[in-house]
Amino acid sequence: MSSSIIDDQPYGRFHRKLFFLSAGGPFLDGYILSVIGVAITGATRELGLTSLAEGLVGAAALVGVLVGGFVFGWVTDRVGRQVMYTIDLIALVAASALSLFVTEAWQLVLLRFIAGVAVGADYPIATSLLAEWLPVHRRGRTMGALVAAWFVGASASYAVGYLVAAAGGEDLWNWVLASAAVPGLIILLARIGTPESPRWLLRHDRPQDAAEAIRTAFGRYPTEQELARLAETEPAKNSRLSDVFTGGYLRRTLFVGGFWFCQVAPAFAIWTFYPVILGAYGFEAGDTALLWSMVVSLVTLAGCVPCIRWVETYGRRPVIIWTFVGVSASMAALGSFPGMAAALAILLFVVNALAQGGGNILQWIYPTELFPTDIRASAVGVASAISRVGAAAGTYLLPVGLEAIGLGPTMLVGAGLSVIGTAMCVAWAPETKGQALHESAAVPPQSEVRAS
Repeated sequence: MSSSIIDDQPYGRFHRKLFFLSAGGPFLDGYILSVIGVAITGATRELGLTSLAEGLVGAAALVGVLVGGFVFGWVTDRVGRQVMYTIDLIALVAASALSLFVTEAWQLVLLRFIAGVAVGADYPIATSLLAEWLPVHRRGRTMGALVAAWFVGASASYAVGYLVAAAGGEDLWNWVLASAAVPGLIILLARIGTPESPRWLLRHDRPQDAAEAIRTAFGRYPTEQELARLAETEPAKNSRLSDVFTGGYLRRTLFVGGFWFCQVAPAFAIWTFYPVILGAYGFEAGDTALLWSMVVSLVTLAGCVPCIRWVETYGRRPVIIWTFVGVSASMAALGSFPGMAAALAILLFVVNALAQGGGNILQWIYPTELFPTDIRASAVGVASAISRVGAAAGTYLLPVGLEAIGLGPTMLVGAGLSVIGTAMCVAWAPETKGQALHESAAVPPQSEVRAS
């Protein structure tokens, strides 16, 4: 494995700070997408929302994430990671704070859409910047840990919603939505001064700026030899968004977008309608729905923890395959025996949540490792956009499926999607553990020769 000053650098204070700042995006995503479930009842009563308007409010942020990831991934590859690293959060903070002044349904839909665009934009921005600064021996576990921040954000939104509801009731729904501006502003201010990715700078033929960025991060300038060695792995190149869909990268785009789709389509549907689904299995959630949703998020978070280490010890490929197997098996059991005891159903949902959490950590490892610097943010944006199509479809179709075909068949459809994801990973998932970023992104890499 060829190395560089970035790969040889010990994991230190700069990396830890950059991780926490980058994790702010997933945290806010989990918070913003989950907090609407807390606020929607009060908003519906005060604004007189119709069922159509409720659907638009619920879907607006998801659609925004799709648009933000697709558009601003490409923009980030053109103008740089650092400048976009703060602009997107300015929009998020503003949209969240303005929720305090909403008086009509269209205003709420628009603000939710803008907040979603900002979160979607942050996916390719923050993940690309972090991946391009990480040493090879810590890249997998650190990128995987970003996903855990999503569940921390979701749990935080349920906790805030529960406390606000206990203090002032549903009338404070706009304060619940506006609360996202507080962590958003903190993260925004902390991100100011973050150095640009030297890999991106070298791709744009700016070696002096790359040397300055390295000095800011590591406290010293690189030697001529160190900068030359890094430049060899990141030759100056201008690419187009279409490169994500051509040549050897097309299969990778289908892979990362496909497995992400198969993960989130059933997962978002279940997370959104947990009280309804559990009620169908005979479990009465009652007034504790918010607390139960928080518990589910924490269980899913617990599933992330061991896999964050396993992607470095056992590898990316076995982790994603076996977690898909766990999701497929648990959903197949739930679908095959819809009349099972509530306690057994809860146990299977716990298994499902643990497996989902473990597999989700690959959502930002593979897209950042399988594409080169000049199209990395674009690829992450495209993959996240594809995933949000799955999330929106799953969330919309689950209640339709429960009414049209019943509980068991609906769960079996989710199991079928997970089986497709399993097959996709068996066929296409490469092993990138221990590879330098430019090696895992090369086409065709040795890692895609599947072990027999």
